[in-house]
Amino acid sequence: MPTDIQTQLLIEQRVTNEAKSPLVAYLLAIVLWGFGAHRMYLGRWLSGLVMLLLWGFGWLTAAILIGWVPIAVVCVWAFIDLFLIPGMIQQDKDDIRRRIASELGLYG
Repeated sequence: MPTDIQTQLLIEQRVTNEAKSPLVAYLLAIVLWGFGAHRMYLGRWLSGLVMLLLWGFGWLTAAILIGWVPIAVVCVWAFIDLFLIPGMIQQDKDDIRRRIASELGLYG
């Protein structure tokens, strides 16, 4: 039994060390609003790149008024992400736990 507790403590310590920082994620989301840097930091590269491309396209075409639509979409998306960041971080921690447990041979 003590080895199970020690293993769990080891896993949780490694999760704490390897998990993404909520402070960094929020700072990226607030300071670099539409660039999608917070999504890329949290490992969601594809959606971060889509956000960045929409943001860039929006500002490049804002002068002809078509760009305001993608800018608005990214602004709403970034605002919603402020509420989704804790869930993204929790999912990252769960993935780390699964990875470490499989490395230790606990779940096959």
